[in-house]
Amino acid sequence: MRRGPVLVVMLPFLLSACGSGSTPSGSASPTAADGPAWVNVEPGRPTSSAVSKYTGTPRPGLPPVSFLPTSSACAVAWNEDVGRVFIPMIVTVGRGSLTVQWPNRFGNRYRVAAVPQELVSGAQPEPQWQTVTTGAECTAGTTISGLKSGAAYVVWLDAPDTPRGLDGSRGLYSGRSQIVQPN
Repeated sequence: MRRGPVLVVMLPFLLSACGSGSTPSGSASPTAADGPAWVNVEPGRPTSSAVSKYTGTPRPGLPPVSFLPTSSACAVAWNEDVGRVFIPMIVTVGRGSLTVQWPNRFGNRYRVAAVPQELVSGAQPEPQWQTVTTGAECTAGTTISGLKSGAAYVVWLDAPDTPRGLDGSRGLYSGRSQIVQPN
């Protein structure tokens, strides 16, 4: 006969019975100097949540905390899938142009191209890459102009300065938009 599982199931009930019926005396309750107050739990009575108070001063010996900038550009909710390798982009159409924005965390040099989607027989033309150099801002962006109004394009984004592997290969950090048409 096995008694191990029964003992494990009964153990919480046995331990809770040890403290029932007793209440702490006035002299045993903690004071502010002792630390946070105890939370008393009584069967059938609501129990308030324990609240810890932060005074705003760091503990001695800890370094000061500095927070990242909170500009509106940093607050963009980028739609990033963990399993995908694409850099997310926001493409805004303009009159004969496309404005492209992306998070600035894949190096400080990017290449952007608006690739025409019209059918071409024979060899496909090379994309006209535009190089964008960024600083420390949260988002990067550029405007691609000189496009045909109403023509279909896909915006490609490449981050050539991403880290390389031991074999010299570069991880595929790229972005691609849906089909967009300038006004």
